[in-house]
Amino acid sequence: MGAHQQKPLWAKSYPDDLDTNLLPVEKPVYLILEESADREPNAPCLDFMDRKYTYNEVANQVSRAAEGLQKIGVQQGSRIGLCLPNSPYYVIAYFAVLKIGATVVNFNPLYTEDEINHQANDSDICMMITLDVKMLFDKVEKAVQSTNVKSIIVCSLSDALPNFKSILYQIFKRSEIASPPFDEHHIPFDSLLDNEGNPALVKIDPMNDIAVIQYTGGTTGIPKGAMLTHANVSTNALQVKLWLGKTSPGKESFLCVLPFFHVFAMTAGMNMGLITGSELILLPRFDLDTVLKVIHEKRPTIFPAVPTIYNAINNHPNLSNFDLTSIHHCVSGGASLPIEVKEKFEKLTGCVVVEGYGLTEASPVLTCNPPRGVNKNGSIGIALPGVEVEIRDLDDPTKPLPQGEKGELVARGPQVMAGYWNNPIDTAQTIIDGWLRTGDVGQIDEDGYIFLTDRLKDVIICSGYKVYPRIVEDALYLHPAVDEVIVIGINDEYRGEAPKAFVKLIDGQSASVEELIEFAGTHLNPIEKLAELEIRKSLPKTLIGKLSKKELVNEEQNKRSKSA
Repeated sequence: MGAHQQKPLWAKSYPDDLDTNLLPVEKPVYLILEESADREPNAPCLDFMDRKYTYNEVANQVSRAAEGLQKIGVQQGSRIGLCLPNSPYYVIAYFAVLKIGATVVNFNPLYTEDEINHQANDSDICMMITLDVKMLFDKVEKAVQSTNVKSIIVCSLSDALPNFKSILYQIFKRSEIASPPFDEHHIPFDSLLDNEGNPALVKIDPMNDIAVIQYTGGTTGIPKGAMLTHANVSTNALQVKLWLGKTSPGKESFLCVLPFFHVFAMTAGMNMGLITGSELILLPRFDLDTVLKVIHEKRPTIFPAVPTIYNAINNHPNLSNFDLTSIHHCVSGGASLPIEVKEKFEKLTGCVVVEGYGLTEASPVLTCNPPRGVNKNGSIGIALPGVEVEIRDLDDPTKPLPQGEKGELVARGPQVMAGYWNNPIDTAQTIIDGWLRTGDVGQIDEDGYIFLTDRLKDVIICSGYKVYPRIVEDALYLHPAVDEVIVIGINDEYRGEAPKAFVKLIDGQSASVEELIEFAGTHLNPIEKLAELEIRKSLPKTLIGKLSKKELVNEEQNKRSKSA
């Protein structure tokens, strides 16, 4: 801790058994897997569509893939793109790349050709690893033609399936399977494994060597590559493990439906699952009925997800057909967790849902409500061990504010990134004297719990007063017919800006625009009064299921510019 704050405010809220003296974990990330494999080699590690792998099997394939990558020219410091859904290939490729000192660059398989091309050029990757699914492979191949990518490693989806499912896939999905011209530029993944699994040892400096370049909009909305060191990633996995408390290696299983190419799933799903010696139940995409069936049949115990997934489960019409009681811990991240969603899911399952918070730039978890302590409704919890947080003046990001006042949340800790890839200007604006500016507005209570009001860029200025969309959204969520809400600021002739809400109703429920505006008004002050409200059949979401304001903001701007 800094000299000015020997005993932080939130320390009194830590669970009694928590080690609060965590220092940076100066270990290469690949040891997360290897150490668990050494402890419990025969424990279940991966379950992909009913094909199972032990820790020893996965660790062995990682070593062989690492040697295979070295044999085709991958060197320490090389940047390797992974464009893969959740699958054994993602886990094996991720740890193989890191074992030889190269850097993982995550690509979303749903990216457009232009987005893949831009990120490949910006990160200067030399190789891409992807699936032989035609819609993915064809897109990747076209996207990297004008880049420095020298080869594409192609993973066979059918080879990752159990024998019976593999045969069915090859018969009924033949038209969807790509046929790469295997040559020096197109290499089958299996050929990487054709060796003894003895890669040349490399010396990794965990504090300075970059493990992952994770692209993010950051606080300015422009995609940038956050450089996460081995120590950043390893430390954050251990911080979250300590927070979770005692687990039983070989007996826990994580339901991994959030995609590992997203930093929250990478840490709270894959890395935390592996560091605890748990089994990862891998789902390549989110399908609500499949998720419920898997929970019912495979009995996962830990389920990291985003609020929209918990909400979707809460409102499934045939929920009584599924037993969800195997789940005992859930970590919600990626967006604010409405109180009603949390309480309903906990009642359905008997589990504890804790809301966490973080940013890509922090590997990503900074704070969380304690699973073995007080959970305060509407709070993102308290700082993880080794993390310091402050509230800074909105007009002066170097000026700390007294406890209880509202301002920008800043944080520092061993999981904060080394900076943005090839972007010193944005790095200097985002990290000030070691403190990471989050771009989020909030306050800290007397127990050290943090309450976020909104994103700095989303604050609505009404008649000179700050209105926070989350407060308006929470008021609408109290209505029993409301399923999802997004509130944005629109131009207002009298107030300058005013809030507008977009609402999706629960299937089978009804409410009028006037009713919802009047209902929200009973929970808001006059300054926060809604100017407009629209009811829609669906609301835009990001690729991991978070509600997304960007599309609605652009839509409103275009609509109003045309009418001007």
